[in-house]
Amino acid sequence: MLTGWNLSTSAAAVIESSDQGVAAWDWDARQIRQIGFAVADILAGYLGGLAGRPVHQQVPEPLRRAWAAEEMPRSGTAPAEILARFTEQIAPYPLGNGHPRFFGWVNSPPAVLAVYAEALAAAMNPSVAGGDHAAYYLERQVVRWFAELAGMPAGAGGLLVSGASMATLTALGTARHQAMSRAGIDVRTRGLQASGPRLLLYASAEAHGCVRKAAELLGIGSDNIREIETDSAARIRPEHLAVMLAADRDRGDLPVAVIASAGTVNTGAVDPLARIGAVCAELQVWLHIDAAYGGPPVLLLPEFQDSREALGQADSIAIDPHKWLYVPVDAGLVLLREPERARHAFSLVPPYLRTDDQAADTAWFSEYGFEQTRPFRALKIWMAVHQLGLDGYRDLIRHDLRLAEYLRTQVRSAPDLELIAAGLSITCLRYRPADWTGTPEQLDDLNRRLVGAVQQAGRAFLTGTTVRNQAVLRACIVNPGTRQRDIDVLLEEILRHGARLAGPFRSPA
Repeated sequence: MLTGWNLSTSAAAVIESSDQGVAAWDWDARQIRQIGFAVADILAGYLGGLAGRPVHQQVPEPLRRAWAAEEMPRSGTAPAEILARFTEQIAPYPLGNGHPRFFGWVNSPPAVLAVYAEALAAAMNPSVAGGDHAAYYLERQVVRWFAELAGMPAGAGGLLVSGASMATLTALGTARHQAMSRAGIDVRTRGLQASGPRLLLYASAEAHGCVRKAAELLGIGSDNIREIETDSAARIRPEHLAVMLAADRDRGDLPVAVIASAGTVNTGAVDPLARIGAVCAELQVWLHIDAAYGGPPVLLLPEFQDSREALGQADSIAIDPHKWLYVPVDAGLVLLREPERARHAFSLVPPYLRTDDQAADTAWFSEYGFEQTRPFRALKIWMAVHQLGLDGYRDLIRHDLRLAEYLRTQVRSAPDLELIAAGLSITCLRYRPADWTGTPEQLDDLNRRLVGAVQQAGRAFLTGTTVRNQAVLRACIVNPGTRQRDIDVLLEEILRHGARLAGPFRSPA
């Protein structure tokens, strides 16, 4: 007890005024259980009722304005009122990716057990930078599982990250450090200020946008991404890559990394990974494979064995369990063939975090990437994998692939539809009436407007993209709850709205 010191009147008032916060904080087991049951009821109603609601609804303008004007609350609100507000104002306006007729981007529905895993991980609330606790060892286990699936050698590792963007940044940051170290440049202390060779990355036009972001953030610059030629299926041409690498080296430039894809997000193209790997190995250039979307089928299905074997030769791989493993966002993964190279690029251990044992097998995850505070991402992956098993995942992924093939079959047989590109579970198609009289530019505009019309109607959701300079419709199937009848609804919506929008450009009967 402090002596010779008394609370002033104002200080006593401050302590007394905090009682409301203390009361709101101190939940006993009964209150936790009561609200937990209420949340479970909301989850059951939301996830169990998605199919009967519109796929997507725009947030009403009055609600958007109310949120924009709302000030941070000064006093607390009862949990029941907060949950009621969620069910009334927030839950009715999702992105839509839990719905069986959502075919946009690569956004899967969440595995229900993994949703609960998020709550359990949040209850433990660790920072998984490192340390002797369950979350740390569970992440090591999950990383090892995927490294073994990918056929990487003993000693390979990695870490869980927010998604493919951070995985790519981590991998290319490591590749940059390695390339510059070989050139005698200490990029960690000198940065890119000193003169040196031109740093180059190599990717096709189909590479994910995170490659350009990483190039910009790493100081390489988007102008220094060399575009590799592709074939008619949008796959990298390894022979062109080899010529480019050799010519650039002869010119004195410094190749940092080649980025290949095991399933592009635009068309689902899988690059010839084994041949690309051979080029990179011969010329000693870092190979990063973006398997964020296509990783699960490549890792699990025998028909992708050649690509899977090539994965094991990569220096780094990006995989997103929150895409085709149906784990809630965020759950990304970067695998590293030689994780110590990432440690050389990123490790910074201040005195207040240093421990006596910093061996490689107990090193903190924060030494291998940029994040210091890291959430407990492993639990939801661990629970989902345990519940479904690898065989269960194979069944679910095959289901998605079968429906994608059904969609393509229907497109091929429809006189007003044209199949433009297809890969994995992505189908790119174009609405083109048999009696079309407009220009190619007007047909592009029609297809762009058709995307918005289908989305706004709310019965199905797909997105648009560009393939070979044509505006197309793009449908991606990564939902085990989708059925053949949902594909039929999508096609009905495309044809119905397409016929309406194309009316002025169709020849009279």
